[in-house]
Amino acid sequence: MIDWMLRSKHKLKLPTEDEALPGRSAPLKMEAIHTVLKTELKPPYPEGTEIAYFGMGCFWGAEKLFWNLAGVYTTAVGYGAGITPNPTYEEVCSGLTGHNELVKVVFYPAQVSYQELLKVFWENHNPCEGMRQGNDIGTQYRSGIYVSNQDQAATAQASKLSYDSALREQQCDLSTTEIVDQFDFYYAEEYHQQYLAKNPSGYCPNHSCDATGLPRFPKIT
Repeated sequence: MIDWMLRSKHKLKLPTEDEALPGRSAPLKMEAIHTVLKTELKPPYPEGTEIAYFGMGCFWGAEKLFWNLAGVYTTAVGYGAGITPNPTYEEVCSGLTGHNELVKVVFYPAQVSYQELLKVFWENHNPCEGMRQGNDIGTQYRSGIYVSNQDQAATAQASKLSYDSALREQQCDLSTTEIVDQFDFYYAEEYHQQYLAKNPSGYCPNHSCDATGLPRFPKIT
């Protein structure tokens, strides 16, 4: 009963270091080649690429959005911004690792800008729901931008302010999106990678602006 109560509590609240599951030292096994793009999932990546990370609900549909963009070299899904090292999917879903479901996007900034990636991020989920996306409830579904450098951090902060301003004008709740610059990323299990390419009829909820009634992403000036 105590274990169930703890897990239920952490569907909506991040665990402390003492509450988090211990995890493991070895990474989860997975193939190294992207199912769709036929590129490497793990580094080293080609010269001229940059890495971005986003949390926007279930990572299956989110990853597909990014692998379809021109200028993206590769994508992968995993767990980040939590406590437990090398967590499993079941552990993340328990709410006792602190991780979010993330999409890793390796892209060529000369072909697709970070601002364009942010536009996809904002327009394709509801950033105002806290620890959930629609019927997907839990800390692993929170809205988040996880930056790789100071330029990304500044751009992400500016985009959040801009989007919140648009929300305020429409008398909507402001975004609960977190922006994090210090975090670990762990690749998810093989079956999660490019899930919707392997399972074309798989679960892919629509949390886009058109579905939620949220405003379109305002231009960054």
